Amino acid sequence: MRYLEVRRHSARVKPSQHLSREGVDLARRIGATRGPFARVFTSPVTRAIETAVAMGFAIDEDLPALGTDHLPIVGPEVNFDGGFLAWATAARTGGETVPYVRSQADLWHRVATALDDGEAALLIGHEGIMEGGAVGCLPDEDHAAWGPMCGFCEGVRLRHDGQRFADVEILRVAI
Repeated sequence: MRYLEVRRHSARVKPSQHLSREGVDLARRIGATRGPFARVFTSPVTRAIETAVAMGFAIDEDLPALGTDHLPIVGPEVNFDGGFLAWATAARTGGETVPYVRSQADLWHRVATALDDGEAALLIGHEGIMEGGAVGCLPDEDHAAWGPMCGFCEGVRLRHDGQRFADVEILRVAI
């Protein structure tokens, strides 16, 4: 098995692009309980990079696909208060959400298949990345059971058997 952990960046105080003091503390706390990771990827946005560093992980590569470009495209189609189920519903309905969900699933699959058996990778992105990608990777699951959108440092951990994603664990954080 290969493992993919995908998390939302840690807390910031808008409009700052940097993590807040509380966000750094949260990322440190989460990082102390995770890993090791064979590869670490972040979006090129400052708060995602700072999250990986605060978690204690060196970044191998920043990937624009983990950034925020999807928000204006899928925002009109996805009810961000509806959690994973809203992403699944929008992906079944069509529109711009379909190619976005597929592109995240394809990216995650490429990352997972590049790992050796037993290895894990960490991806840090933004709101909607975890929900859309997980729905794309496992489209036939009970998405309502996966719950609300991921908060700061929350995300998903997927198992990949070398051919496909086998299951998902939703990673929640007690703040």
